[in-house]
Amino acid sequence: MVFISISVYAEASEVNNTIRRLDPSAFPKLPKNIRRSLEFRSCTIPQVFEELRPHNVIRGEFIKKGQKDWAVLCSKDGISTILIFKADSAKNVSEIESSSDEKWTQSYGDGEYGFSRQIIVAGKKQIMQYNKNLKELTGEEQDLPLITHDGIDDIFVSKASVVHYYYKGQWLELSGSD
Repeated sequence: MVFISISVYAEASEVNNTIRRLDPSAFPKLPKNIRRSLEFRSCTIPQVFEELRPHNVIRGEFIKKGQKDWAVLCSKDGISTILIFKADSAKNVSEIESSSDEKWTQSYGDGEYGFSRQIIVAGKKQIMQYNKNLKELTGEEQDLPLITHDGIDDIFVSKASVVHYYYKGQWLELSGSD
């Protein structure tokens, strides 16, 4: 994924201060045990610039078909990490794709900057469509594992995305949107 450097435009700390972050309590559908785990970790959930509804908390079958899991984009000390709570448990948590929140900001003109990282559920059809699009653009397609459950689409809004897909005990990175 390509990141925009913001150092030319503004001080990094100024941009970081513009990111709207919500407390876990802003997501009433989250089970209490997961909400408490997020609070214990001092997580806030960063929000995409100009998106008013709370987001970056998703539910899907991320580990295996038939098992409901939660994925949360957790921001702490300016670093965002995707946390996956397996089978609604706050004890069995995977952490993937940590990176600086500042790397996920972009200029919207007139000196305004906004956070642009969003996670959504990527179903089988979407993953297959991304692979088809890759073939149309490049003439090549990615060797996909057998897609039996959901992935996590990690999006740099208006830029590109990568799908995180759990397969045989590890998180793979599959082609996303471009």
